[in-house]
Amino acid sequence: MKTDIEIAQASSMLPIEEIADKLEMTQNHLELYGRYKAKVTLSNQDIEQKKSGKLILVTAINPTPAGEGKTTTSVGLGDALQKIGKKTAIALREPSLGPVFGMKGGAAGGGYAQVVPMEDLNLHFTGDMHAIGAANNLIAAMIDNHIYQGNELGLDPRRITWRRAMDMNDRQLRSLVSGIGGHTNGMPREDGFDITVASEIMAVLCLSHSVEEMKKKLKNCLIGYTFANEPVTVGDLKAEGAATALLKDALKPNLVQTLEHTPAFVHGGPFANIAHGCNSLLATKMALAHADYVVTEAGFGADLGAEKFIDIKCRIGGLKPDAVVIVATIRALKMHGGVSKLALNEENTTALEAGLPNLVKHVENIRQVYGLNAVVAINTFPQDTENELNVLKAACEKQGVQVVQSNVWAEGGSGGVELAQAVVDLCDQPSQLTFAYALSDTIEEKIEKIVQKVYGGSGTEWTSKAKRTAKKLTELGYGQLPICMAKTQYSLSDQASLLGRPEQFEVNIRELSISAGAGFIVVLTGNIMRMPGLPKRPAAEQVDVTEEGKITGLF
Repeated sequence: MKTDIEIAQASSMLPIEEIADKLEMTQNHLELYGRYKAKVTLSNQDIEQKKSGKLILVTAINPTPAGEGKTTTSVGLGDALQKIGKKTAIALREPSLGPVFGMKGGAAGGGYAQVVPMEDLNLHFTGDMHAIGAANNLIAAMIDNHIYQGNELGLDPRRITWRRAMDMNDRQLRSLVSGIGGHTNGMPREDGFDITVASEIMAVLCLSHSVEEMKKKLKNCLIGYTFANEPVTVGDLKAEGAATALLKDALKPNLVQTLEHTPAFVHGGPFANIAHGCNSLLATKMALAHADYVVTEAGFGADLGAEKFIDIKCRIGGLKPDAVVIVATIRALKMHGGVSKLALNEENTTALEAGLPNLVKHVENIRQVYGLNAVVAINTFPQDTENELNVLKAACEKQGVQVVQSNVWAEGGSGGVELAQAVVDLCDQPSQLTFAYALSDTIEEKIEKIVQKVYGGSGTEWTSKAKRTAKKLTELGYGQLPICMAKTQYSLSDQASLLGRPEQFEVNIRELSISAGAGFIVVLTGNIMRMPGLPKRPAAEQVDVTEEGKITGLF
C-alpha cells in the first residue's frame, strides 16, 4: 500500500493557470510561485459584489488516535462535487511545521483525497507562516527595545502580555527568562513562546479583508500594561506599519489543486484547540465568489472548530453555512466507547454503542444550538463490519439525520459521490443560523453558555486570576467581543480522559487574555498549552531527503 507522500509524488499536476481557469480567474489574478502554486492578488476585491456560492462546513466528532479523516473527507467531497458536475472550490488551512514533525501529521488530506504539491504545503509553502512569525517577533523585539531605550510609554516589564512565536513544537520555550547577560542585553524579564498558529498575528491575518483592515487590527493589538495599569497597544509602539509590511503578501490567499485538479485555496492556519481554527476569511470569500459550491473545514470536533467557525468567523465575516458534514469513524467511536487502539480491528458493537453519544452530541450542536442542516459522513475503514455499520446507521436514523458512507481515502472523488449528492440536496433545504451566545452577554455568560450548550457541562470553575482579568477586560470595553476557547480537542470537557459524552462536569477557567486586534477574548481551560511539545518518537525521525532531492518519510 502506497503512503500519502508516494501517492502525491506519483500524481500529475496541472499548471496553476489551468486550475485558475476553472474558476474563471485570469493570469492577472495570479502571482506565480513556480508552476503549481500561486497567490491570488488583492486586486480581486470585487468578491462582495459577486454572486456567492453554497458554503459547506466539514467538522467531526472529538478526535482520537484512531483518526477521523476530516480534512481527507473535505478534499474528497470537493473532488466528488466536481465529479458530479458542480463548479467547486475547497478552502483549507495551511499545515504547521509543529504537527508535521511532531505526531498529528499534516493538514492536506490523505490517500487519494489530497491537496498537492504535498511536500510544499507541509513545509515552507509560500512563506506565510514565516511572515506571520516575523511580524509577531518584530513587535516583541520593539517592545523590549522600547523598554531598554528609556521606556517612554512606562511599560511594566512584569505585565507584558505579548509573547514570541515560532512554528515548531518546542516545550522548552514555553516559559523562560530573557534579557540576561548584562545591561547591553536588555531588561531581564519573564518571557515565553507560543506556536505561530496560536499567535494573534495569525488570527488578524485570517480575519482581515484588506491591507488597511489588517493594519488597523494590528494597531489595536494589546501588548501589555503600564506601571499605572493602563493598556498599551501596537499602535502606541508605532509598530503596525512595519508589521503590515511583513504581512502584505502573506495576506493574499494561496491557490493550489487536489489530486483530481479541484481548485483549492489554502490560506491561514490557526489551530482550533488553542486558536480559532479556521482558514482565512479572504480565501473563503474568494472561493465563494468564484465557485458554486465551496467546501471548508474547521479544526477538530464541532465543540471547537465548528463552534468558533460559527460564533467567531461567521459573525465577523457575515457567513452562513448552507450545509454541515459531521465526519465520524467506527474506529474512533469504539475508542470513545472504551476500546483500546490495539483492539480496534475487532468487531465490537457494544463499545460502538457506548461511544455513539459523542456523535449524537455533535449532531445536536449543529442542528439545535446553531440551527443548521447536517449530514453524517462515515469515513470507512476495511476493518468496519456490516453489523457495526448498521448500528451506526440506526443511531443516526433515530436522530433524524442522514448518514452516508464515504470512501474517498481509497477512491478519491468516486468514493464520495453519494455524500456529494446528499450535500447538494441539503444545501437546498432552508435553515436559520443561530449563535451559542449573544455579543451583549457578559464575558462570564458567554463562557457559561458555551460550556453548557456546546460541551454539555454543568458549569464553570474560575481561578481568581481569571475572574480579575474578566473584570479588567470588561472595564476596558472589551466585554462585547466573542470568545475563543482554548480546550483539549479529545473530549467535550476540558479533561482529555473524559471520552464519549461526559455529563455533570465543570470546565476550569484558568486564564483569560485579550486579542483586541483579532477581535476576541481567549479563554485557557484545564491544562491546555499554547506551545505544544514533541512526542517521544517525533515524526521528524522518519523524514529524509534522497541524493536526488526527493523528500521521503513525510506521511
